[in-house]
Amino acid sequence: MAGLLDGKVAVITGAGSGMGRATAELFAEEGARVLVMDRFEERAQDAAVTIGDAALAFTGDVSQGEDVQAMYTAAVDAFGGINIIYNNAGIGLREENVRDCPEEVFDETMAVNLRGVWLGIKYGIPHLQRAGGGSIISTASVAGISGLAGIAAYCASKGGVISLTRTVAGEFASSGIRVNCICPGAIATRIGDNSREPEDPDRMERRRERNATAHPLGRSGEGGDIAQAALFLASDESSFMTGQAIVVDGGWTAIDGRWADFTGRDFS
Repeated sequence: MAGLLDGKVAVITGAGSGMGRATAELFAEEGARVLVMDRFEERAQDAAVTIGDAALAFTGDVSQGEDVQAMYTAAVDAFGGINIIYNNAGIGLREENVRDCPEEVFDETMAVNLRGVWLGIKYGIPHLQRAGGGSIISTASVAGISGLAGIAAYCASKGGVISLTRTVAGEFASSGIRVNCICPGAIATRIGDNSREPEDPDRMERRRERNATAHPLGRSGEGGDIAQAALFLASDESSFMTGQAIVVDGGWTAIDGRWADFTGRDFS
């Protein structure tokens, strides 16, 4: 049975864990060859080994133009071209409020979450043009839609990804390049975890329990939930979609749970 991405080549950043890794594995299952990019070499290598011959590991920093260009060169050298780009890498740092947030935290957040996406698009566009078109996907967030106290820089960076997505979609539609982003809710990932050690299962389970409280559907989001959305956007199934921010958040932004608390009523 043919896969949705047979014959395609995908470059995925932040693919050593979480949403990126789940997406890399799914894309390979659907027939794509995948460059797995991560800032941690061991995570990139582990993901590539798990996927097998269809994957190539690459270590780099998405906020550095030289690394991004080298990443694309490595993909072309290994696979002959590029059809799909998923700018997924991101960070979440402790911010407090705007008054107390250090300038360096703001700068690093913007460098990875927004500049990294901009560089991924900037240097990826020529490769997609040479391929006759393709799909660019970026990870935004519900934080780019709703203001969330305590993470202003993160919210601003993800709002920037949404605006960048819409603008670039208009600039390159005539080249057959579709540009969309995904806005996840609270997903069980390692964002904010700089440890090189394997993920602590107990810590991840606590994160899932906390995440579940944000979603009317009553559970944490998983990397696979975002991977499925990315697969749709990468495939020809979404050939008439561009410039969109696709929300995958268990109902977070659609349903305000405070209304039930205010009325004291159970509407189920």
